[in-house]
Amino acid sequence: MRLILVINPGSTSTKFALYADEKLIMERNLTHSSGEVTGYGQIRGQLDFRRELILKELEEQKVNMSDIRVIVGRGGLVRPIESGVYRVNEKMISDLEKGLLGQHASNLGGLIANALAAVMPNAEAYIVDPVVVDELQPVARISGHPSISRISIFHALNQKAVARMYAASLEKRYEDMNLIIAHMGGGVSVGAHRRGRVVDVNNALDGDGPFAPERSGSLPSGQLADLCFSGKHSYAEIRAMITGRGGMVAYLGTNSFREVCRKAEEGDAEAILVRDAAAYQTAKEIGSAAAVLEGRVDAIILTGGMAFQEDHVERIKRMVGFIAPVIVYPGEDELRSLAYNGLLALDGKISVRDY
Repeated sequence: MRLILVINPGSTSTKFALYADEKLIMERNLTHSSGEVTGYGQIRGQLDFRRELILKELEEQKVNMSDIRVIVGRGGLVRPIESGVYRVNEKMISDLEKGLLGQHASNLGGLIANALAAVMPNAEAYIVDPVVVDELQPVARISGHPSISRISIFHALNQKAVARMYAASLEKRYEDMNLIIAHMGGGVSVGAHRRGRVVDVNNALDGDGPFAPERSGSLPSGQLADLCFSGKHSYAEIRAMITGRGGMVAYLGTNSFREVCRKAEEGDAEAILVRDAAAYQTAKEIGSAAAVLEGRVDAIILTGGMAFQEDHVERIKRMVGFIAPVIVYPGEDELRSLAYNGLLALDGKISVRDY
């Protein structure tokens, strides 16, 4: 039996699955409280904790570790690279541990895959379509000041997966379509997909675009500069306001959008305002992406965990439905996408690249 183990670490979860070729035989979603993971300091400190959780689950299911041939981790904040399957090597490990482009749970994907491969005799460790897949058109890199360039950091794996899924449902090629895809999860990224390339997308990790459960998104630059030099906050505290302790958790004390919606339904005025603002900002970003595509948009796709909240989806639809049909793929299909790419690599149908 050829087994493929796939791993998708999120800010408050460790999702993994085991496939026998294309057949799913085991899937787990291990959730972690904010306090449980923040106690480890930087992201790389969580490596042993998450690896041991996965090993425990595999052992309890009596999985033969020798049958695992490929371990595919979600790609993290490595150097900007073309999309594809990459072998985990020492250079990649170094960049992931340093947090070359920032600290994010996705950095653990390659690290966990490599750590597990070390105890599995026949396994190789890969990453696929990391969040730094870069297909930006040159004009999209201009920020407004030469000291700062816009960079591509987004939910590349899931955006690409749902784009191909939707195109296939119409018996079309992703490379022949123009799509706007909003991934709404722990961060919100809105990508303008022009014929198979994401030519513009907000940096959902590092202070760009709509706010999210744990991220502040775009903030007024002058006020942010004043806050930075007010003497009230350290550099680390400011960074945490942007990613980790910003957005909904800053306003309402919870990083659960479901909880925000529950509070809003019970009449909490602040929760109502924050909930409605989340839809408002996402719709504004979708409108910007429509301008990038010059109005030629085949469909708008809403995906990610926040897309499970039907009222949230309906609020966005009311604002952007005039642009193009709005399609909803709630949740994510990242585990299956990782496994599919792992199988292609295992069968030699796709070349494994060196980082």
